[in-house]
Amino acid sequence: MTRYILTIPGEPTAKGRPRHGKGFTYTPQKTVNYENLVKILFVEKYGQAELMTGELKVEILAYFGIPKSTSKKKALDMRLGIIRPTKKPDTDNIAKIVLDALNNIAYKDDSQVVELTVIKYYAETPSVEITIEINQ
Repeated sequence: MTRYILTIPGEPTAKGRPRHGKGFTYTPQKTVNYENLVKILFVEKYGQAELMTGELKVEILAYFGIPKSTSKKKALDMRLGIIRPTKKPDTDNIAKIVLDALNNIAYKDDSQVVELTVIKYYAETPSVEITIEINQ
């Protein structure tokens, strides 16, 4: 397959920093849960897919929900892309959680990604849309 397209429902989530306990390091539960959701949705859609090889191009579109308290005018501007999210999570942390989750699921390692685009928008329904394809 030369392209995988996947939609993750819900608010975009950032990769959490490792936490340190008494003599051990662990990944925050929110990060583990989100990475597992990405893996499950990928396997549900593509099964045990053949791992993509070579150079990869990834596009991640992060759609944040429009806050309920937003005025109608401002909400319209958000839907039209005139107003874009400048809030957390950062684009690099959105990419990190998605790319790490798909290691050994869609591709062998995220080091294969040679081109990466992450774009943040507002939408009525929050989600993250991922497109992975062979770089040609």
